[in-house]
Amino acid sequence: MRIKHILGLRPGSVVELDRLAGEPVELTINKTLIARGEVVVVDEKFAVRITEIVSPEKRLGGGGNP
Repeated sequence: MRIKHILGLRPGSVVELDRLAGEPVELTINKTLIARGEVVVVDEKFAVRITEIVSPEKRLGGGGNP
């Protein structure tokens, strides 16, 4: 989802996911991997649980541990 669409979200907005609860997702900004997570259901609403934040070194291609 592009940032301009995220900025346009309001209470009650609906965002369709192409994943099911329990499936992994990758969060990217400008095609750069920022974090990994999994789709979860909280109070009958879908959310993403962050499971890993990608280190700045890895984001820049420097390797290293997360």
